[in-house]
Amino acid sequence: MATHTIARRATRRARKIPVRQITGDDLRIALRQGLDDFLDLRGDLFFAGLIYTLIGLAAVVMTANMPLVPFFFPVVAGVGLLGPVAAVGFYELARRREAGQEVHWFNFLDVRKRPSVEEMGLVAGLLLVIFFAWLLAAGILYVLLFGWTAPQSLSQFLAMVFTTPRGWALIGIGAAVGVIFGWSVLALSVVSLPILVDRHLSAAQAVSTSWRAAHANKLEMVRWGVIVTALLAVGSIPLFVGLAFVLPWLGYSTWHLYTRLVDRDALQARR
Repeated sequence: MATHTIARRATRRARKIPVRQITGDDLRIALRQGLDDFLDLRGDLFFAGLIYTLIGLAAVVMTANMPLVPFFFPVVAGVGLLGPVAAVGFYELARRREAGQEVHWFNFLDVRKRPSVEEMGLVAGLLLVIFFAWLLAAGILYVLLFGWTAPQSLSQFLAMVFTTPRGWALIGIGAAVGVIFGWSVLALSVVSLPILVDRHLSAAQAVSTSWRAAHANKLEMVRWGVIVTALLAVGSIPLFVGLAFVLPWLGYSTWHLYTRLVDRDALQARR
């Protein structure tokens, strides 16, 4: 009996969650549906305006003074690597709206009641590790180009970066390294966190499904990454206030993108 139980569990683990091929139309539809959610659930402005703007400003203040000035750009850019973690509340609101349930702004926090909340914590921990790895890589690159001497002010650092050959090398190489980290976060999170809000799965199943979905749709995922990066950049100006609109929109849109990347009917049949 025990042998049969173990065999059944192994079979379930081995059975991969089906993923779909998507097109550019799916990206546009996801963005449009996400905008509809945002316009219908504008109470989330309280959370977005309070949380994300303060986080962005704190990142700027923390790195605008000695000795963290060299981490100014990496920290500001790297905040986006943790965006998927901050968006889980929006996934919950979108899930409830899709299910026809009553939705209020305070349901943003109901994600804590989902069966896979501990698994979400594991994925969030993974993304946090990637964030710190990005900061480490940025620090190593700075030391290789400029040595251990830190600039005395933010203005001096900006002059070093934008007016010297080593500064342009820092920008170019840093951007290339950032693309690698950005793709890793996108591939690991585009499905994993929404699916954990939606269903009771393990973190390993969720991350594996997300990775397969992203690599099955590389071109569209690159386009999605460019869209996300552009919207976050626009939303960060001025003083991150625009993130009060951009982040909820992207959060809802990512939920709808997940519903197109994963065969949820087959996922339901697994239960």
